[in-house]
Amino acid sequence: MNATTQAETTAIQPAKPKVNPITQEVVTNSLIAYADEMALALCKSAYNMMIYEVRDFCCGLIDTDGLMICQNTGGLPIFLADLGIAVKDGIDRYGLDGFSPGDVIIMNHGGVCGQHLNNVVVYTPCFHQGKVVAFAANRAHWVDVGGMRTGFGNSQTYEIYHEGLQMRSVKVFEAGKRNEGVWQMITDNIRFPESSLGDLRAQIAACHIGERRMTELLSRFSVQSVNDCIKASWDQAENEARAVIEKIPDGRYSAESWLDSDGRRLDVPLRVKVTVEVKGSDLTIDFSEMQPQVNSPLNSGFSGGLSAARVAFKCLTMPQAPVNEGCFRSLKLISPEGTMVNARKGAALGQWSVALPTVIDTILRALAPALPGFVPAAHKGDMGGFSFYGVREDTGARYVLINIYGGGWGGRSTQDGASCSVSICQGDVRNTPVELQEIHYPFLIECLQLREDSGGAGEFRGGLGLEMRYRALGKSTINVNLERTFEPPWGMEGGKPGQGNLALIQSASGEQRYVKKETNIAVAAGDAVSFWTAGGGGYGDPVRRDPQSIQKDLAEGYVSADSVARDYGVAVPVKEEA
Repeated sequence: MNATTQAETTAIQPAKPKVNPITQEVVTNSLIAYADEMALALCKSAYNMMIYEVRDFCCGLIDTDGLMICQNTGGLPIFLADLGIAVKDGIDRYGLDGFSPGDVIIMNHGGVCGQHLNNVVVYTPCFHQGKVVAFAANRAHWVDVGGMRTGFGNSQTYEIYHEGLQMRSVKVFEAGKRNEGVWQMITDNIRFPESSLGDLRAQIAACHIGERRMTELLSRFSVQSVNDCIKASWDQAENEARAVIEKIPDGRYSAESWLDSDGRRLDVPLRVKVTVEVKGSDLTIDFSEMQPQVNSPLNSGFSGGLSAARVAFKCLTMPQAPVNEGCFRSLKLISPEGTMVNARKGAALGQWSVALPTVIDTILRALAPALPGFVPAAHKGDMGGFSFYGVREDTGARYVLINIYGGGWGGRSTQDGASCSVSICQGDVRNTPVELQEIHYPFLIECLQLREDSGGAGEFRGGLGLEMRYRALGKSTINVNLERTFEPPWGMEGGKPGQGNLALIQSASGEQRYVKKETNIAVAAGDAVSFWTAGGGGYGDPVRRDPQSIQKDLAEGYVSADSVARDYGVAVPVKEEA
């Protein structure tokens, strides 16, 4: 699928009727508040930590053409692209007349959504005077959907059918009545049905809130008035984005970077090549020279490339503005089928998001010559996740420990990069607190601290990564899938690269080995697994760094005396022992 064609066929024409600006503000902010309320309900009632702690989800309202009306504040950035795509598939299947009040539709089909099957979409129709006027929708990460994969990081799969249960626009509730066959099918095909079905109920509850709030809004304003307000807000977002793009000099800009491997052929790096064309107020991102799809789960469908393009575009134009379809009208995407960001149907997608932080970094890198002083150095460049799983020896219950961790962001032209922050794709997600991990899982977390010297040197230093160490209290299995060790986060304008990701497994007997990408590693009681996450690249020549900032970094333990001497040319006096 070529996104240029899609943008032409789905674009809504600017609203012609004049909208009362006060009414528009009330309607627009009400809709955003509804999405935020949906997100709060989902977060409060979900069963797994990936939702209620990490917040790996998004909520929104979708119109009857499958276009995004609004999304919750803080929704996962890489979910910008395809809540509407998931809903549009159901509209095409059933038709608007094929929905009834009380319907609940579930969707995670790889060929449509283009991402790993754990990301499950649930949506419900919103009715007014007997007609469907919108859809309340959300996507949330289930801990399991069956198949060969448990948790993150498994590189064994090479087709989507290895990766679990696919559900394509299935009505799990019809007119308020649960489809027991579908419910049983889900129960019997996943490892943690209590967790995932609890999450499903939470997702349904969130959708029902969206339905009720839309009903309340339409009791105050007419359908026509609400639609006019929505279109006016889209027009406003489009105009704001175009005003930014117009300031970028016209031209074609290209950049290239590399991923380590596809997880199966560890000695073959993968090329990330992008070209960005600016013409007036239009910006086109071209993935034609991207790495062909791979025989591993490190692929995404069309929406993977689209979401990377949208995240980069929104960072460039109006990063703080609410999200709606109008934000992206001036963005065009050329994404031919058969690349790792638009893989053909049937491809494995289990690690669909792994490439995307680097794709976004590379889009921004391409535009750096056109935007001097605006584009930061590269950030940690991976999705920052791992999985421990097994059976508890004390209770006999299955478990899977999934967590998100941060790293360093790149230095900027005016300040140092942020430390221990998640990737640009993950937005406002959080890590699971150490205390909760130790309560629920058979591990002790012996270390969680900033990683000294991990940020790239520069006039403005890259942010620091983390050091973590897990001590197993029983037998377990782990998947490790590190990225950007071949090409660590690059510096900008003379800044040095940050330190890359690293993982070490130490057995209780003292043996140790470093790993980058490996699946199903056996861990015994007493073994330790350590992670060092990447730091961001530095910005500007290190010799221009403010001496007071160097001394402060040294005092805080952010940099070592050796690093100060090596990278900044500043000798640190050796303290004499008393």
